[in-house]
Amino acid sequence: MTYSTGTTGSTGAGERRPGLGVSLAIHFVAEALAIWVAAALISGFHVYGGVVTYLWIAVLFGVVNAVIGGILRLFTLPLVVLTLGLFSLVISTAMLALTASLSSKLDIDSFWAAFGAALVVAVVSALVEMFTRRAVSN
Repeated sequence: MTYSTGTTGSTGAGERRPGLGVSLAIHFVAEALAIWVAAALISGFHVYGGVVTYLWIAVLFGVVNAVIGGILRLFTLPLVVLTLGLFSLVISTAMLALTASLSSKLDIDSFWAAFGAALVVAVVSALVEMFTRRAVSN
């Protein structure tokens, strides 16, 4: 594992943080796990494949969400602020639908299936990343 020293931000002296590679790996594994949970819980949200497929969809969703989702969030910033961030979930739903259209291994039956999956993915990935980052930094 590669670690970089925490010389920036509010880290204490001698505290070490994971490097970029470890952070990206944690993020994509958390996303893959979140997509797996969403596929298990949400009817109408289907992933066809195994672990590698979940990781591929997580990487594809991460790239789509970072590039196109970031641009959409910038253009719809007033609406995101007006709805106290809830419109961000609608953007994530659209990015998940776009990911499904780019991948033959992910199918979404309806808007509400995509919306529920986006909600599950957001919550589960945030929880997984919170616990894994805390474990890695200790």
